[in-house]
Order: sequence, then structure tokens, then C-alpha cells
Amino acid sequence: MSHAADAEIVGVNWGSSNFRAWRIAGDGSVVDEIVAAKGVAGLSREGMAEMMATLAARWPGHGPIYASGMIGSNIGWAEAPYAIAPAGMADLARAAIPVEIGDSPVRIVPGIACNRDFDAAPDILRGEETELLGLMELAPGNGVAALPGTHTKWVRRENGRIGEFLTAMSGEIFDRLTAQGLLASIVEGEAADGPAFREGVARGRAGGLGLSSLLFGARARVIRGELSRADAASYIRGLLIGSEIADAMAAFPDMGDAVVPLIGNGPLSRLYAAALGSAGIESELVESRRACLLGFRALHRASIG
Repeated sequence: MSHAADAEIVGVNWGSSNFRAWRIAGDGSVVDEIVAAKGVAGLSREGMAEMMATLAARWPGHGPIYASGMIGSNIGWAEAPYAIAPAGMADLARAAIPVEIGDSPVRIVPGIACNRDFDAAPDILRGEETELLGLMELAPGNGVAALPGTHTKWVRRENGRIGEFLTAMSGEIFDRLTAQGLLASIVEGEAADGPAFREGVARGRAGGLGLSSLLFGARARVIRGELSRADAASYIRGLLIGSEIADAMAAFPDMGDAVVPLIGNGPLSRLYAAALGSAGIESELVESRRACLLGFRALHRASIG
């Protein structure tokens, strides 16, 4: 098994719900890919070992394996202590912990912890560090990046290192509010960019009333005929993203000084791009998969350097 910088490696993004593994060539391209709904939250230790045995059987002679995400949490195989921000490739490579999952040697990548200058509050991330390292390979430079998702991260990049960050649960809040409860009864269809979404963003950013009052106001608008059920999801999503952007701008006052990369799935990232644009902030979309692949390769180089 070669450990040279240009050797094939395996990168595993192993979250709570899903298992994604890539056999990655020296140039960063994908040789093969495994995707399964086999997240650590639903697996016993025997089940995790079986997943790695499946990987080894499909990819005999594979290179070094790097795994990030919840596999390194207290519900995963082994807890990898958080690296402390600001943290770069060398810091994360040093903090990765070697384990054996079944018969497979694996290096588990740690997450990152910070205490923000803005409010002195702690925050944590796990899994996103690999995407952020890949982003810094794609687009070196300083500034704020965002990773839209269930728990969106707003992260400062500084001199090739991952600095302080802010997590917002607006994705989870949206999913829960529109799936059950009072607001679910007024929602028809998916959230999309448009006048209702932009109005929600503007109201969410403006402050004044608290977010809980603004959210109930969405129901009142539908009942009073001021908002259609078809637009309700867009308006609610806009409120949540607008409020989140207001928080991010408070935490990072210079956020608008540079383009904000958005790493994540296309439809949600495009909503964030539209919301940021309405605030006069330019953004660009970065494919999550591409960032992950480059991040794993960067970690491999740092690990053998």
C-alpha cells in the first residue's frame, strides 16, 4: 500500500444518516463511489465494521482511508477530540486518530471547536472541516464561507486556516415546522426564490419582532389572505434565512467585503445566494462533493508531509 502524495486514497464522509465513500485518484478524480443509507446513528459497532468490510471487498488494494463526520463523534466508532480554531491542514492531520474499524485501518479526522470573538460563545463542527479544506484548495484567500444545510455553518477563513464560525439551525427548524404542527397546515409545495421568499428574507433580516413572532405571522398572513399557501414555504424559508444572515453579518461585519462561497446542495445554496444578493453580498456556489474530494487529498498530503 503506497502512502505517496499522489497515491490513491479513500475518503469517507460518514454522517448520522448516510455513508459516502470515494476511491480518489492522485489527481483528485473519483475512481469509484459507494453511497448507502448506513449512517452511524442507525448502526451498531458490528454494523460499522460490516460497512468497512464491504468497502474493502469492493476495493481490494485500496490506499489509506480517511473518515470524517459523525464516525468520530460520541455516537461513532471512536471520539476524535476537536481541534481548536484557528486550524489548518497540518493541525487536522496531526489531530486525526488512527483506529481499526473491523480489519480496516482508518484515520478519523477531528472536528473543530471555537469560541467566537463576537460573543465569546462556543461552537463546534464535525465533517465540514474536510469541505472547508477543499475550498481552500479551490479558492485560497480570506473571508467568510457558508455551508447551507440542516445546520448551516458560517465560517471565517484566515491565512489558509479555519477560524471562528457560527452555526444556525434554520434548516432543521424549517423541516420540522413544515412537516408537523401549526405551520404545516398552511404549507403547500416547496420553497423557491421569488417575491414571497424575498419578502421573508427582508423581514427576517430587519429584526424588530423576534423570529418566533415572525413565524406565527406567516400563518396569520395565510388566514387573512395576504399570503397564498403555495407561497407559504418560500416565505417561511425566507424568514429563517434572513434572520440567519442578520446573525452572520453581526458576527462577521466584514462579510460583504469579499465573495462568499456557498458549499452545499444546489437548490438550497441557490436560495442562500438569492438571499445574500438581496443584502448586497456576492456569493458563488461550490459543489460539496468536489470540495470533499480535494479536502481528503489535502489531508493525505499533510499526513505524510
